[in-house]
Amino acid sequence: MTAIPAEQFAARAEKLKQLMRENDIQACLIYGDEYRKENLRYISNYWPLFERGAAIVPLAGDPIVIAAPEGDQLCREMSAWRDVRLLPEFTCVTVPDPIDYPFAHYTSLKHIFRELNGAQTHRLKRVGIVGIDAMPRSLLEAIESSLEGIEVVDAGELLFKLRMSKSEHEVACLKRAAAIADAGYRLMMEQARPGMTELELAAIAYGECTRRGAEHIPFIVLMSGKRVDTIIGRPTMKMIEDGDMIMAAIAVQVEGYVSTVGFPFVAGKMSEGQREFIGTLVEAERIALSKLKAGARQGELVGAVKSYFADKGVTEYDLYPPLHGCGLAEAESPYPDEHSEARFEVGMTVNTDVSLFGHPHGSNRIEESLIVTEAGYEPMSGLVRELSAKWQANSGK
Repeated sequence: MTAIPAEQFAARAEKLKQLMRENDIQACLIYGDEYRKENLRYISNYWPLFERGAAIVPLAGDPIVIAAPEGDQLCREMSAWRDVRLLPEFTCVTVPDPIDYPFAHYTSLKHIFRELNGAQTHRLKRVGIVGIDAMPRSLLEAIESSLEGIEVVDAGELLFKLRMSKSEHEVACLKRAAAIADAGYRLMMEQARPGMTELELAAIAYGECTRRGAEHIPFIVLMSGKRVDTIIGRPTMKMIEDGDMIMAAIAVQVEGYVSTVGFPFVAGKMSEGQREFIGTLVEAERIALSKLKAGARQGELVGAVKSYFADKGVTEYDLYPPLHGCGLAEAESPYPDEHSEARFEVGMTVNTDVSLFGHPHGSNRIEESLIVTEAGYEPMSGLVRELSAKWQANSGK
């Protein structure tokens, strides 16, 4: 079974503590909920359901994980750390009313921080918060008021640095997710036919991915015909017609890690214009991949794709950069433009997202997850490489 071992969570905590020392931070609170789970899961493995959660990482000692009453047992089942506390501020995300849990054994943020202040060699002067952008203002105010004059700083950048390069265990989770997404996408392509609804087609992929062990499917983008011009969209009851371009992407999550697969196809008979359009995307991705390797400037890859699109006269349909990072989120850092001076590093995991929208022959994207290596890249999706190779062979490239 693919999983992140306990010792890796311990190593992550130690790396975070080193960054905290460098930034004169004595404790770090990492927020997460059902919707913005990435940082909390990275440090603790806890993924809240309905409720909020957090982990407090002090310079001395193990992290403390925070949950709410309904999620107490779930937290203890998932958490990489044993010390779990319950707070009333962390109850149901979507309900503003106070909820009475008569048997809950609550503590308080003030108590936790006083406890940490007494246990550490260095008293708390600065506390970092990861996830300020994701938490409600009322919770941030509760955290600040519990710190009694201690400075609060945004520490989100520390987790982004740690998450940028992936370990072999993280890569294994991403590869497993990609294999599952491949299977769902392949079956969907094989069974797509005019007369189905978009939702029927999406259900084929959803069921296959779940059957093969997807922990979660963050999304299935699926549109057909003129609906592809919406760029991203959910499947609907629209009937798929003969010759409809299908734009789809499947994101599959395994142990928190998300890989995505997307490749253009047509239900029924494909027109020459559609064939040429898809070929343009295939060639653009080939160019992107030729620039993907450790040490290469990220902006050069983006610029090469944009230059190709300009040569083909399709710049007006090129709406965003053709690559972004992937990991605990479907899209995460880096997300470079053509001016980026940042360099690819060994162990980075990225998605190509080569796309054109509003073109006369359709809108679509090619998306696959890849690992950056010294020599170039390692694909996680065998399906996209297979489909791309067929297109290139048929076009004589």
